[in-house]
Amino acid sequence: MNFAQLLLPDFSLILCGYLVCRFTALNRKVWEPVEALVYYFLFPVLLFNSIVKTPLNLAEASGLVGATLALGGCAIGLAYSLPHWPVLGRRLDVRLHAASAQVGFRFNSFIALALADKVAGPAGLTMIAMIIGVCVPLFNVAAVWPMARHANKGFVRELVRNPLIIATASGLIANLLGFSMPVWLEPTVNRIGQASLALGLMAAGAGMQFGTMAQAKTLSTLILCVKHLAMPVMALGMALLFRLDPTQTTVLLMFSAVPTASSCYVLAARMGYNGPYVAGLVTLSTVLGMASLPFALGVLRP
Repeated sequence: MNFAQLLLPDFSLILCGYLVCRFTALNRKVWEPVEALVYYFLFPVLLFNSIVKTPLNLAEASGLVGATLALGGCAIGLAYSLPHWPVLGRRLDVRLHAASAQVGFRFNSFIALALADKVAGPAGLTMIAMIIGVCVPLFNVAAVWPMARHANKGFVRELVRNPLIIATASGLIANLLGFSMPVWLEPTVNRIGQASLALGLMAAGAGMQFGTMAQAKTLSTLILCVKHLAMPVMALGMALLFRLDPTQTTVLLMFSAVPTASSCYVLAARMGYNGPYVAGLVTLSTVLGMASLPFALGVLRP
């Protein structure tokens, strides 16, 4: 399977978003409310619906969930540890690291959902919904904590206001209580989901910013290596350790290699950190995803 060709349509939408934002009247002033619409409404609806309609068989999914949590914990620990590395750690700006550490382990849910069905079929979409349900709370806690600690902001308040955590928690509760989406509402919710994927990918492209990476080259390199090199390699190790089947392994590798979350820079800016620098990391991560996904799925996959 040619994974580069398979991923081309979704990265084409990212490129379209970038070109439309940079070279037409539809500039950042237009895309900022679009991004807010996707982040606060369209994507939470998609996430809630994906979790609600996914049969949660925790016994069958325990291996994948365990591998995902172990991978996430290792990636978070590695990203957090960078300032404590000998020699290189002394050269890192602690405040910039607090804002950018999240880039090393978070993932773009728009891209993950768009790719899951293509690389692993309907079962892949179910598995990535499970992974999102497990990882969104963990990764958002890990993203907010260092910034809240350095900025002396309310940690719990930042978490309970996060729309992705609200959608995930309510979706899991609704699923466990046996709730199902009413038939008459399904077409509307499905269309919202389709709109969220297309607009989310284009918004990720519109938010790309080049030119801010020179501020902290060492930190940028280390963070992106954690995300696009170490994380896929660790994912393969977790797949072998937890003895995942081929489909689960494919989904975990895909998850490990997708670009970082486009909302990283939104969160950093909202909490008073250097948003443009984090936006530059998100931009480069999006570009590197075009190499790390074929690497994970085509080279690392057993």
